[in-house]
Amino acid sequence: METPYTDHLSAADYEHVYEPAEDSFLLLDALEADLEFLEKQLQPRLCVEIGSGSGVIITALAKRLSHAAHCLATDINPRACEATRRTASRNGAKLDSVRCNLTNGLRRRCVDLLLFNPPYVVTSDEELLHQQGISSATERNLVYSWAGGRRGRRVTDILLEQLDDILSPGGVLYLLLLHENKPDEIVQQLARLKFKAVKCMERHIPGEHLYILKVARIVN
Repeated sequence: METPYTDHLSAADYEHVYEPAEDSFLLLDALEADLEFLEKQLQPRLCVEIGSGSGVIITALAKRLSHAAHCLATDINPRACEATRRTASRNGAKLDSVRCNLTNGLRRRCVDLLLFNPPYVVTSDEELLHQQGISSATERNLVYSWAGGRRGRRVTDILLEQLDDILSPGGVLYLLLLHENKPDEIVQQLARLKFKAVKCMERHIPGEHLYILKVARIVN
C-alpha cells in the first residue's frame, strides 16, 4: 500500500490532530503484510477506522480497496474528521468521515474490516479526567488521542465489549496495543467473548513495544 501524502497538513493542524508516528506506520505495515488475506479472502464491503486522526491509515486502505469496499472514518474530534477528508482528497481516495464515538450510529454487525489505534498510553484515571476537564472541546485537547487511563485500556475495553455488535459474521479487527496494555490478557479477554486474537506484527521503538492484534470470531 502507498503511504499517503501529508504535506497538506501543517504544524497548526497537528496542534489539534494526532500526527502520524511509529504506531501509525506499524498498523499500515500490518495491513500491507496481510493484503492477500484482505483482498482474496476477507473481501470487505465496509471498512471502518475508529479515531482516524490525520486519516493516513484509512486513506491508504481506501486507495487500495477502492474497487470493492466502502471506507468510513470516525473520530470524536471534528478537526480530525476534517483532516481525514483533506488527506483523502490530497491522495485521490474516496471515503466518508463522520464525527461520532467509536461506531455509534452504525447498523449492527455491518463492519467487515475494523481498524483501531486507540489511546493506549498508561495514565491514572484521575489524570485523564483532569485533562479532560481542562478543555471539553475535543478539537483543542489532544489528550483524547493518547491517554488511555488505567492500563491504557479505558477506551479499548469499551470497544471489546461492543465488538460482537460491530463486526459482521466474518469481520476482522486490527487493534494496536502497547506492551503495558497487557496484550496476552486482552487475548484471554477476547477468548471469553468468543473471539480469537493473534499477534500478527510487533515492533520495538524507543520507549515502546507495540503489537498489532488480529481479531476474528471463533468459528465453531
